[in-house]
Amino acid sequence: MSDRVVALGGGHGLAASLQALRRVTDELTAVVTVADDGGSSGRLRRELGVLPPGDLRMALAALCGDDDWGQTWSRVAQHRFRSEGELHDHAVGNLLIVALWELLGDSVAGLDWVARLLGAHGRVLPMSVVPLDIEALVELDDDEGLATVRGQVAVATTPGRVVHIGLVPDRPPACREAVEAVLDADWVVLGPGSWFTSVIPHLLVPELAHALRTTTARRAVVLNLAAQPGETAGFAPETHLEVLASHAPGLSLDAVLADRDAVPDPGALEQVAGSLGASMHLAALARDGEPHAHDPDRLAATFRHLFAPERLPSDRI
Repeated sequence: MSDRVVALGGGHGLAASLQALRRVTDELTAVVTVADDGGSSGRLRRELGVLPPGDLRMALAALCGDDDWGQTWSRVAQHRFRSEGELHDHAVGNLLIVALWELLGDSVAGLDWVARLLGAHGRVLPMSVVPLDIEALVELDDDEGLATVRGQVAVATTPGRVVHIGLVPDRPPACREAVEAVLDADWVVLGPGSWFTSVIPHLLVPELAHALRTTTARRAVVLNLAAQPGETAGFAPETHLEVLASHAPGLSLDAVLADRDAVPDPGALEQVAGSLGASMHLAALARDGEPHAHDPDRLAATFRHLFAPERLPSDRI
């Protein structure tokens, strides 16, 4: 029987996690951030008042199978129009998702229908049922003090160091199905991804954060392969965990996964992981020749070892 796994995040980081996890379990749910305000998603959000569909689309595409059907529909969903008109840069999958939302009047049902069409190996849910904005306190470069910036694009691109983030509206409602999935899971996976705009926002939705603290599932964090300019520049691997903990008091972890070549001081990471209740698992996770991209097969192998009940009680894979 497969482990019930819930992966939380957004963007390319969540997609990498899902591409690996669909190789490991048949019971996979993605819970996706809904704070994007740029590009096609931002335009649809502003024009139609809908949840930003882009990260949801990427998660659905990542769950497509490796057969012709899955790969064809994955490419269709990700395809962007190139023109001089209003359709320029809109992703086909974004338009399809929004069309189903309008027809069905239900964000979860719409995503389920798209998943069926794509033959997705899992379910995709929004973390909240309302569009959100990220508001960040940023320590500006050149000793210019602190500034408050709002919006995912602004948070990701403002020069400086993000100190803390919050959500607007404050204390937003969670997606009920997402909360249920976390409570019913065997494993919950956070990361990799943009730390302040894709990973931590899940911990700021009160019902979802409560579910993450109280679920009987084991909790794993997958660290990024490198610090991200504009969000986590200068962060050591263990700094990511410290920031996570500061935004989610009382949240314990069971495992921290990282690429062994991306951890210059394993002892420091192991100490911080241990303070959160987690064991450390180091493995080769990057693609050959692409040190900033996770290899789905290598990440899947690491998850497989982690989830296997017969694995040896070791602090490393």
